[in-house]
Amino acid sequence: MSSSQEDAAARETIIPTQTGNISGSTPLKQSRKWRFWGGACFAVVLLAAFAQPLLGLINHAAGSQLHSYILLVPFVCAYLLYLRRDQLPKKYVIDLPLAIVSLAGGLGVLVCTYWLDFAGRAPAYNDYLALLTLSFLCCLAAGGFFFFGRGWMRAAAFPVAYLIFMVPMPDAMRDALETASKSAAAEVANILFHLSGTPFLRAGAVFQLPNITIEVAQECSGIRSSWVLLLTSILAANLFLKTRWRRFALVAFVIPLGILRNGFRILVIGLLCVNVGPQMIHSLIHRRGGPVFFMLSLIPFFLVCLPVSVEVRVHGVTLDLIFGVILGELDSNFATVRARNACLVERMRSRFYF
Repeated sequence: MSSSQEDAAARETIIPTQTGNISGSTPLKQSRKWRFWGGACFAVVLLAAFAQPLLGLINHAAGSQLHSYILLVPFVCAYLLYLRRDQLPKKYVIDLPLAIVSLAGGLGVLVCTYWLDFAGRAPAYNDYLALLTLSFLCCLAAGGFFFFGRGWMRAAAFPVAYLIFMVPMPDAMRDALETASKSAAAEVANILFHLSGTPFLRAGAVFQLPNITIEVAQECSGIRSSWVLLLTSILAANLFLKTRWRRFALVAFVIPLGILRNGFRILVIGLLCVNVGPQMIHSLIHRRGGPVFFMLSLIPFFLVCLPVSVEVRVHGVTLDLIFGVILGELDSNFATVRARNACLVERMRSRFYF
């Protein structure tokens, strides 16, 4: 009889506890599910509303040498969100003020764009797509603040902000960057020609070499490869570097690197025309040599990225190495790299006396 009474008492104790847990967790799970599917439906509706300009953006990017990188930006951002999936808050709290501000900004840009078109002052097609893409991103951010809240958006700040590179570079910005890059490349080429000992005369962007005269045109600015290198540096800085000054140093290094690459390309083409023949001005290295020089510029980029990505503390040494990324051994908080490179840390400490 006593055992039966104990079993009955145990059942009375366990059942309410389990029921309490279920009743307490069910509303939270339902709320999360509602938020997630509500946000997904909002994104689908938004994609449908902006289907025409987004399809135009895809076609424009696919046929443009400058904007072809746009096709990769959404996939990069999705991958970044996947990497941060464990850091995203599970509790969603609506941030209505920021949602309203973002939505108002997106709708304002949309109305302004169509008003300019209606008034007969429609911008160029590239700028038209830039405005509509910006409007789409603002509305998408509004949905993020409404359905997932400020905490979630703060945790996903970099992937969400990186979507801004979906916006095509406005024509005025492109022209200004091309002009500045062309002038800087001409100055670097002038120095390199002096260092090479090649006789030449210069008049602005025109270089008169022994058997040919070349001009640094807008197409020689290298703006596309420099812009892609800048996007790569921003991505690498966020993934591999922890401190702000290291990130800033890596991104800032890209600017002189791009200018030096363009000047070096002018030097190579000029020397080929002098030593091989003027016909080299029409060779593949001039017409299609941009990717080759871009790959060459990645060598100093990674040479700078490697030492900048190393973090050393004198007491309680912490060494975060990019080698762990190359080997696929990096997790979100660098713990795996620290553990698996412990032997390397000790060797470097004994060698360099940290």
